[in-house]
Amino acid sequence: MVDTFHDTGYRGFASDNYAGVHPEVLDALAKANGGHQVAYGGDAYTDRLNEVVRAEFGDAAEAFPVFNGTGANVVALTAMMPRWGAVVSSETAHVNTDEGGAPERVSGLKLLTVPTPDGKLVPELVAKQAWGWGDEHRAQPLTVSITQTTELGTLYTPAEVRAIADFAHGHGMALHMDGARIWNAAAALGVPFRAFTSDAGVDVVSFGGTKNGLLGAEAVVVVDPARVEGMPYLRKLSMQLASKMRFTSAQLLALFDDELGLRSAAHANAMAARLRGALDDDPVAGLSFSQATEANAVFAVLPNDAADRIRERVRFYDWDRAAGQVRWMCSWDTTEADVDGFVTVIREELGG
Repeated sequence: MVDTFHDTGYRGFASDNYAGVHPEVLDALAKANGGHQVAYGGDAYTDRLNEVVRAEFGDAAEAFPVFNGTGANVVALTAMMPRWGAVVSSETAHVNTDEGGAPERVSGLKLLTVPTPDGKLVPELVAKQAWGWGDEHRAQPLTVSITQTTELGTLYTPAEVRAIADFAHGHGMALHMDGARIWNAAAALGVPFRAFTSDAGVDVVSFGGTKNGLLGAEAVVVVDPARVEGMPYLRKLSMQLASKMRFTSAQLLALFDDELGLRSAAHANAMAARLRGALDDDPVAGLSFSQATEANAVFAVLPNDAADRIRERVRFYDWDRAAGQVRWMCSWDTTEADVDGFVTVIREELGG
């Protein structure tokens, strides 16, 4: 018998991946259970998911559920270009820094990165790597990948996405969006998904769910089928094809039911705003902030020894230890009491 091996009342600020599964998602899994359904995506839940995705992203859109964000990114980018293709991304992009080289090792593509102060690309930055077409000595820049929200917690507006899409398409490139925290972006922007994806020129989306209360469920949403090739085969050979796909699709569907995904993401965003606001309104000596707080992440700068003391009481990650930069993440289940308690710990350890 499996017992509870952890303190269910403990919450930290290290990652929204630390949070458990939302009760409404567990309920959706229970409802999808029982009886037999066709395996490998031939089930009623995956059919329904595609209906919802077409309503959200456009009539041509199709969802390919996968297990995780790395799988979604690898499958999407592999389908968007030939072996000699390259992807232009931010230097801090997850595809570059946190996927163990999977895009390059598994797909065989080349990442062409550019430094960005806030994690966001703009056409002028893309142009720094978007060149050399026809040169056999250079991997061909064929896709731009942006992250929404970015790894630095910042947001792309629909107009900013459109500007990148126009540049990319004008140079024969496609546009991929890594949407690991796409629900937080939608909640913060207050617009439908299509406003900053399909309507803004995005071709393929890695559609996140795990960071917003799901039990390991993501999807590749192909907005423009003309931009990809071989998706069903690539998902299988990349080991991302679920046999009992109804349970992956049911989780994703749950986020759309009664706006659960938006409610959960908006709550996480609000908790980050509360954390930032409490420390902004009554500043603490030795503490500053390195990025705007636009979704559910707070990036702070403080002495390493103070960060270490705080971390002994409330867990979080260093982002750039050399610069004293840390990241505090809020989740769908972060409470006001969690935030207020964390603020108290920060003040105590910084001597304020």
